[in-house]
Amino acid sequence: MNDKLRAVYWELDQLHLLDQRLLPNKHQIMVLKTATQVAQAIKDMVVRGAPAIGITAAYGVVLAAKAAYKNDPNNSVAIIQSDIETLAKARPTAVNLVWALQRMQAKITSNSIAILLEEAQAIQQEDIDANHQMGDLGAAVLPENCRVLTHCNAGALATGGYGTALGVIRSAYAAGKISQVYADETRPWLQGTRLTAWELLQDNIPVTLLADSAAANLMKQQRIDWIIVGADRITANGDVANKIGTYSLAVLARQHNIKFMVVAPTSTIDMNLTSGDQIIIEQRPSEEILTKNNLKGAKAWNPSFDVTPANLVDVIVTEKGVIKPNAISSFRKN
Repeated sequence: MNDKLRAVYWELDQLHLLDQRLLPNKHQIMVLKTATQVAQAIKDMVVRGAPAIGITAAYGVVLAAKAAYKNDPNNSVAIIQSDIETLAKARPTAVNLVWALQRMQAKITSNSIAILLEEAQAIQQEDIDANHQMGDLGAAVLPENCRVLTHCNAGALATGGYGTALGVIRSAYAAGKISQVYADETRPWLQGTRLTAWELLQDNIPVTLLADSAAANLMKQQRIDWIIVGADRITANGDVANKIGTYSLAVLARQHNIKFMVVAPTSTIDMNLTSGDQIIIEQRPSEEILTKNNLKGAKAWNPSFDVTPANLVDVIVTEKGVIKPNAISSFRKN
């Protein structure tokens, strides 16, 4: 399978991001030089997907260190810490963001640019390796001639490379186990339309796009065997936060006896939260919904994520193995 697509990469001592707001119509790379620019890019969804956000933030710390050591070496540690706090606030739901920043923070010394860059690159490579591992593990769970539905984008664009949910789909398709892939549009940002469908086509994997509201009818016609999604945060009891609309699919899957798989690295597991009720759900600007319809005076409720209870999830696939949600506590992070 093609594994060359990268949404985040470090080149010529600068951070490069593929602007996902413009895909698939325009392939534009943003070059970022400061931690403040990185935080804004995360907030504006130039980059999105929990693993990719964490990787991007890690490189943001490298940029923070470069500026601090150059401009005010005597106060460099305090300056870098301030930039880390700014990065941490960019998108509160994705636990990988804080996880990556904690790893980077542990590497800060009086002059540690090379060490920090090495750590950021290690975080990205570890994510790519984990995605390939999850791809193989998840593919092994699926039956032959499997028909799958995915939501949002949990592919190479949302990770260091290869993908979580799409990594499973890629590996299973390469093994001849998937006969049909459906992708929800994923409103209001249309990540399924603009990103997932486009990404699958880059690998010559046939994909059928459908409106989010059509998924129930597709299930009723018995045309789906598994739903495969990623995650932005998994709590200690196995509850899963993911793109808004995931919970709806899980409820529908249970009604129609369809299996539900969540694919995420162990860095997405937050053992500090006992249940999904404690997850902070990011509220996106109302304008994302209202301006598209030119509505004036109306209000909008625009959560970016929802929480799927553990009892609606059949399996969680991590790089360490395939488990039931109630066994998540055995996968404590290093």
